[in-house]
Amino acid sequence: MLTVRTVIGPSAISGTGLFAGENIPKGTVVWKFNPTLDISLTKEEVKELAAPAQKQFYNYSYMDPETEKYILCGDDARFFNHADDPNCDDSKRDTTLALRDIPEGEELTVNYRTFIGNLDMHPDIF
Repeated sequence: MLTVRTVIGPSAISGTGLFAGENIPKGTVVWKFNPTLDISLTKEEVKELAAPAQKQFYNYSYMDPETEKYILCGDDARFFNHADDPNCDDSKRDTTLALRDIPEGEELTVNYRTFIGNLDMHPDIF
């Protein structure tokens, strides 16, 4: 679940993006996995979904390399876009941190290369 104020809007990077709704100091937890809001599914459970639901799920989920389960954020965190030089660190299993001070209005970005599952499902991302 997002732990800071954010807004979604048109992104110069790709489609819709997630933007800081407040100034975010370096080291702030921006997102944290919350099992009451976020969904965690095995590969087999995803395969049980209808094809359109699978496509939607893979588009917005990522694979946790430790648990080998796909995680779908239940809030707007699914709108983080990729950057080679991101302002947020998503390399920890269940937490995303601000890598630097992020001013209000700046798009929040992560490095998708840490989303192993999405790279397998979307080789055209890069």
